[in-house]
Amino acid sequence: MKLRYLMGLSALPLLLIACGESQELDTDANGEAPAAETTTADSNPLLMESELPYGMPPFDKIESEHFAPALEKGMEEHMAEIEAIAGNPEPPTFENTIVELERAGQLLSRVSRVFSALSGTVTDDTLQDTQREMSPKLSAHQDAINLNPELFERVETLYQQREDLDLDPESLRLLERYHTDFVRAGARLDDSEQDRLREINSRLAELGTEFSQKVLAEVNDSAVVVESEEELDGFSDSEIERARREAEEREVDGYVITLLNTSGQPPLSSLSNREVRQRVHEASLNRGSRGNDHDTLEIVSEVMNLRAERARMLGYENHAEYSLEEQTAGSVDVVNELHDDLNPIAVRNARQEGDDIQALINETEEEPFELASWDWAYYAEKVRQDRYAFQDSEVRPYFELDNVMENGVFYSAEKLFGITFEERTDLPVYHDTVRVYEVFEEDGTPLGLMFSDMYSRSSKRGGAWMNSYVIQSELLGGQPVVGIHLNISEPSDGDPTLLTWDETTTLFHEFGHAIHGLFSDVRYPRFSGTSVPRDFVEYPSQVYEMWASYPEVLANYARHHETGEQIPDELLEKVLDAQQFNQGFRTTEYLAASTIDQAWHQLGPEEVPAGNEAMDFEARVLAEHEMDYDPVPPRYRTPYFSHIMGGYSAGYYSYIWSEVLDADSVLWFEENGGLSRENGQHFRDTILSSGGTMDAMELYMEFADREPDIEALLERRGLTE
Repeated sequence: MKLRYLMGLSALPLLLIACGESQELDTDANGEAPAAETTTADSNPLLMESELPYGMPPFDKIESEHFAPALEKGMEEHMAEIEAIAGNPEPPTFENTIVELERAGQLLSRVSRVFSALSGTVTDDTLQDTQREMSPKLSAHQDAINLNPELFERVETLYQQREDLDLDPESLRLLERYHTDFVRAGARLDDSEQDRLREINSRLAELGTEFSQKVLAEVNDSAVVVESEEELDGFSDSEIERARREAEEREVDGYVITLLNTSGQPPLSSLSNREVRQRVHEASLNRGSRGNDHDTLEIVSEVMNLRAERARMLGYENHAEYSLEEQTAGSVDVVNELHDDLNPIAVRNARQEGDDIQALINETEEEPFELASWDWAYYAEKVRQDRYAFQDSEVRPYFELDNVMENGVFYSAEKLFGITFEERTDLPVYHDTVRVYEVFEEDGTPLGLMFSDMYSRSSKRGGAWMNSYVIQSELLGGQPVVGIHLNISEPSDGDPTLLTWDETTTLFHEFGHAIHGLFSDVRYPRFSGTSVPRDFVEYPSQVYEMWASYPEVLANYARHHETGEQIPDELLEKVLDAQQFNQGFRTTEYLAASTIDQAWHQLGPEEVPAGNEAMDFEARVLAEHEMDYDPVPPRYRTPYFSHIMGGYSAGYYSYIWSEVLDADSVLWFEENGGLSRENGQHFRDTILSSGGTMDAMELYMEFADREPDIEALLERRGLTE
């Protein structure tokens, strides 16, 4: 069937700052004035433009204490620029209003990008204090711009004259975007409504920071301690050693199993001790709802209430309607239809997989038991081994990190785009495990820099992501500096970093985001790089995952880290065949979380449950949508669902939405010759370089010249209707 939800729907890029809430910045809880020496350009490197290649941040000179005064100075300069634009006695023109808005705030933008990145990778008490202090200030700063009546009057005047301004398409789109941004930020509300909006935005900024810091603290606090090595049966020697070192660092006896910020935990697939599996899994599922200092349920309830109130104030039924208006989906009904179509298929397949696992338990256990959520990963791995006859330990030696990066990721990029990579060991980094690569065009022209931050640590948030330190635009100049981040367990000293297949494809995925930033070729910073709708931004990166399993690429990097031998064809075939295994589980856990996200954000302010009722609300939502299959909990539960407390509010559906486009695009590549410079250039020209300069679905049609078909996704995942 054709994906009717995607076609014929116009979309505009996300707001750069959605009523202040998308800022991930907070401040000093003590409210103390910054030390004088951090406020001058001579002593604070953040106040000066970097002299390093590509304007990359001088990480060797930046201290956590530098950020608060630099952000304050950035806001001060930005506001002066805004007031000059708003108070210009000359009639508004595109150049003296819209272009000047694009030029304004460069110091604040530069500092904010660095601060946001380091707060997620090497946070400390000072950075967290600065987040708490600056978050409401930045929200108030953005509101002062969005709700400036003189500024909006100039934008409104130009918007009404837009057909007569003889603007090129990118400039016209920029004007329309600014007008939309102001209206959605409350520029047309009366004074009392704007005052309340400021209060809401400030409080949301505070709560967002508090939530993220509690989630990080809770994931560290919820680590599971076991007394003996015997309880870790199934762990490899290196995993046991990591657990021992973690206990030593925490100064506790025994071994410590750390958690990631997802419901499922990697150790569950290998731990043979059922009691330990249950402890790990329940520790994971209970995070944020234990009634301790890190409990987040009251925060969630207040955030949902304030978002709903704000949406209603701005003329929308709920926050989901407000948010989805800006996405390619376009409406709540369209996203609900997507869930209605896919949820039953996913759960039906998950239940079939569960029946297979239960049969194995009944056959192999002396005292069979009913399959529970903490059993799924362990026995699913056994089913997979039985069905495909291989273990992860057989595969990992062929996926050594450096080899995957250099002979897989970089090799595919050179074949597709002609670009090459050279490691730079002379540039400063923010952590000693971070690596830097300079990127060159086919003709040797420098393109930009890419940071690679692969290992997990207690100061780093969970998951995998890409960020930008420097963005490209013709208006302001400069070339992109991007970073990609994973959370791979760092091996013992001297041991190689051996990846699972999932970690390998995740690395390709994040690199797909990186080239989206690196290939940006736009005039205005508003449209640079990944500045596209949230439900489109994952599309290019999901497409890039295809090259991880492409035969020519695999043959170049899937080699034993000691012998250099290629992965045996028989083993490789099993690995690739197994990609459809357990997809009922994976799709169900994802869609359950996406359904929860929509349910929260489709509530009106009068319908939001209190914090102590939040988990009951989540359970009712899953039951009402027939997603309450106990062995498969949501990938994220409400108390630690960081995506929807940040930029993915009412937008977690974006991954499956983008994958529909991705699956159909993979077919396009296969039909047009696969890994070739011609195909890569076409993808770069139509998708990767365009940023937000066009409607997202228009970009897709420029690339594929056809409507996407959901059948490609179902076939890829092996989901039977």
